[in-house]
Amino acid sequence: MAVTEPTSVPVEAFLATVEPARRRSEGEEVVRLIGEVTGAPPVMWGPSIIGWGTLHYRYASGREGDWMKVGFSPRKAQLTFYGLKDTPEGEGELANLGPHTTGAGCVYVKRLDQIDRDVLARLVEIAFARGDDDATQM
Repeated sequence: MAVTEPTSVPVEAFLATVEPARRRSEGEEVVRLIGEVTGAPPVMWGPSIIGWGTLHYRYASGREGDWMKVGFSPRKAQLTFYGLKDTPEGEGELANLGPHTTGAGCVYVKRLDQIDRDVLARLVEIAFARGDDDATQM
């Protein structure tokens, strides 16, 4: 199984390739918002995920690794956010976000202009505040 790891690709270079243009613009806005909330620089994780911060996780099975505290990918069909629902507090805030769907570890948003940016910022703040202890039993 391939592991998604940080790369040296500049985030700006990746964003310049995102299509359609609306999704690229949304991606640039999300990078600004998450950067303002976290105060951390964005880093490419694999070919298409932008992440902030790192935490070490350990599953009950013994499998462990490193993952971003918060991240997103401006995919063609929707924006995919990582880390926003990984805590009880974050899970509780999701109801106030606006139109979205969720997967096992992701929050999917079709249009950035339809969600509450203040709630998104709060979700990012919660996710970024997690420490390794919070991820020990993922």
